[in-house]
Amino acid sequence: MNPIAHISTPYAEKFGTPRQPGLVAEAQGVITFKPEFRNADALRGLESASHLWLIFLFDRNPADKAWTPTVRPPRLGGNKRLGVFATRSPFRPNPIGLSAAKIERIELDGPNGPQIHVSGIDLVNGTPILDIKPYLPYTDAIDDATNDTFAAAPTPLDLPIEISDEDSAQLLAKNPSLAQLIEHTLRLDPRPSYHDDPDHTYGMTLADHKIRFRITTDSIIIESVIKKSPQ
Repeated sequence: MNPIAHISTPYAEKFGTPRQPGLVAEAQGVITFKPEFRNADALRGLESASHLWLIFLFDRNPADKAWTPTVRPPRLGGNKRLGVFATRSPFRPNPIGLSAAKIERIELDGPNGPQIHVSGIDLVNGTPILDIKPYLPYTDAIDDATNDTFAAAPTPLDLPIEISDEDSAQLLAKNPSLAQLIEHTLRLDPRPSYHDDPDHTYGMTLADHKIRFRITTDSIIIESVIKKSPQ
């Protein structure tokens, strides 16, 4: 298959990226088409849709990692095994993913050709897009659908946010959109499900900033937020 586009997102690595779409509304992305697909006619009519489906490649999967019939979903604590086809694990026989995103705006005549601005994304920066399809509420939303194993969205951590570094606090005060993105991402608890050490400091790159944080039973502690130097 030939990817038609790539998506730019604030998530530079798998760690910290939301595990499902729509969980962090502030997580915005821009879909830029490859030159051979930069044709505004291909998007004609998409403006009538509020959301779209992205079919993409899990291109960050290790090339030598073979698929297994069972996986350990983080939502279940990382201890219970389920069949791979009963989960949305990225480690599949074919590394293909499906994600719904909200359309914020469609830009038809930008310098990089047509672009689609979306939000609520759960994709790593640079993820290849295989196809785009409009969301159809009358068939894609099934009112009586159930899944007892994953019955509800994960509950965000209801803990106070503490910023232990004064420079970081000032940076976030001047950039409330970045502060919200970091807060809502951390409230989803990006730590591995088997990690609960309150003294362990984690690091991730988010929106061109290096974030260091800890999560205790009482609070989410942001130790530092440092803007990455341009390469």
